[in-house]
Formats: sequence, structure tokens, C-alpha cells
Amino acid sequence: MTTLFISDLHLKPEAPQLVDILDNLLRGPASDAQSLYVLGDLFEAWPGDDDLGDPFNAPIVAAFRALSDGGVQLFFQHGNRDFLLGDAFAAATGGRLLPEEIVVEAGGMRTLLLHGDQLCTDDAAYQQFRAQVRNPSWQKQMLAQPLAARKALARQMREGSDLAKSGKSMDIMDVNAEAVAAAFRRHGVDRMIHGHTHRPAVHRHEVDGRRCERIVLADWRDRGAYLRVDAHGAEPIAFG
Repeated sequence: MTTLFISDLHLKPEAPQLVDILDNLLRGPASDAQSLYVLGDLFEAWPGDDDLGDPFNAPIVAAFRALSDGGVQLFFQHGNRDFLLGDAFAAATGGRLLPEEIVVEAGGMRTLLLHGDQLCTDDAAYQQFRAQVRNPSWQKQMLAQPLAARKALARQMREGSDLAKSGKSMDIMDVNAEAVAAAFRRHGVDRMIHGHTHRPAVHRHEVDGRRCERIVLADWRDRGAYLRVDAHGAEPIAFG
């Protein structure tokens, strides 16, 4: 059984080539897999499920629906850009929304899946922002605003995020070693897959005498990428 993992596509109208790459992935390698996991930041921004019919969003939703209708299991996690993805989005795509941390079996190994931003604990300002936007009360208040207002706020938040990142070191925005070890301990697994940091790599960790593997998914820029996991192991593949 083959499982594919992707994250950090950051789909947006300004980068139509990424939608083409996604469409080719869904029609190609993903259609032959048992399941596809999207581990956050599918979209550069998602103002709410009442934007499903947007001319940019609708074909993407339809492409995922065609994949799930073809028998491929489809799963989504929230990222730091698309934290307002909801049940209507899941229903429209035929997928399932996952909690922010979940253990699944992939390639015969119990594997922890997460977006990865919760591991970046050295960035205190970001963690405060994360706590706010993940708060159900804040989300309810946000979704009560008109769609146009939410889209405008999303643009402001993106610009603010880009400005904030420009003033931070890359190290402070990467994962914290103790947070990684704690996640391995918390879930009792030997493999972890996440995105968010835009630093694709395979890391080896020793946690309480156990050898553990942490796979960081690639973000999408000029090309796409996915991780293929089966009984033979895990293979990162550039695509598009």
C-alpha cells in the first residue's frame, strides 16, 4: 500500500503553475495511491468555507473530489495559513479533516503527522499568534464577519507574517529539539512527518535510547514535491 504526503503548497492566484502541478499530481501518482495526506498550508490563505465557489478555489476542490471519488483516501491537516478550513471543505472534496497531531500507519510503521509549526517553540511571537488563530472562539468571531472583510484581513495577516519573518533568523523559525523529542515521547512513535519549516530533509534523532526519524516535507515553489511511503521505505520525490 502506498501513501503520499504533501504540504506547504501555498496555492494562490498569483502562482497558477502550482495549481497545474497539483492537478498533474492528483491525476497521476496520487491516483495510484491508497491515500493522500495534505499536512497543512494547502492554500496561501483560506478565509472560510463560504469561499468554496471562488473561481480560483472551485477547480482545486473539484480535482480533490475526483481523486476521492476514484477511491483514494484523502486527509487534510490545518496549517498556519489555512486554519479556517472546515467541514464544508472536507465534504466538498470527499476528504477528512485531521486533528493537529495524529498517529497513522504508513509503510507498516506508526507515524506521527503534524503541520510542524507547534514544534517551533523558540519563536514565542509566532506561538502567541498560533494560539490565537487556533482558538475556537476567535475563529467563530472571524467567520461571523463578511467574506470580503475576511479576505482583506487575510491579506493583511500574510503581509504582516512576511514582514515579521524578514526580521527573524532562520534558526528561531526552525523546530526546537526538545519539542521534537517531547512529540516523539508523547506519541510513542519512531517516525514523524511534518512540513512548515520549508527545510526538506530527513533527520535522525535518538530519544530515550530509541532511534527516530523525522521527515520534513518540501514546500512548493517552481516545482512540486511529495513523499512516497510504502513497505520499502520513504522516498521524497520532486514533481512537476
